Amino acid sequence: MINAIRINDHLTTTGQVVPHQLKQAKQEGFKSVLNLRSPDELGFLKDEQKVVEELGLHYVNVPLKLENLNEELITKILTTLDQLPKPTVIHCAAAMRSTGIALLSVAIQEGLTPEQTLMKAKSLGFGFFEHAGVSPQLKQLFVNYLNKHTKVDVPYALSA
Repeated sequence: MINAIRINDHLTTTGQVVPHQLKQAKQEGFKSVLNLRSPDELGFLKDEQKVVEELGLHYVNVPLKLENLNEELITKILTTLDQLPKPTVIHCAAAMRSTGIALLSVAIQEGLTPEQTLMKAKSLGFGFFEHAGVSPQLKQLFVNYLNKHTKVDVPYALSA
């Protein structure tokens, strides 16, 4: 997919998708799409679910607004993501939220520390927490979440 960040064999993130990118995702073997955008966001693709399902892919929308971000919402999103058929495309408006969630998923599965997770993000060319638009509170929430949660069983293995 164009403008996508391949986290691993199971998770790829991107910003807002358009119908031809969804068709491309299907052609590339993706099985599901997790949309983290809220329907009231500017540029939200109103018929995305219809397009995705017509392509035979699974679709879930779990809106993630940064002002509403808390541990419960992170857990809900990660649980939803774990249950989706893989490989999965996760998207938001600019790949910030989607990549952060994907990295959390991988970090928990692989038992990574917050520092290792940040290094993994940088190795993918994604300086999530260094981005000017990311608040110190958001970084602290992610670090606290990683410190609190141990490795969990998910339906796919993320081995090196």
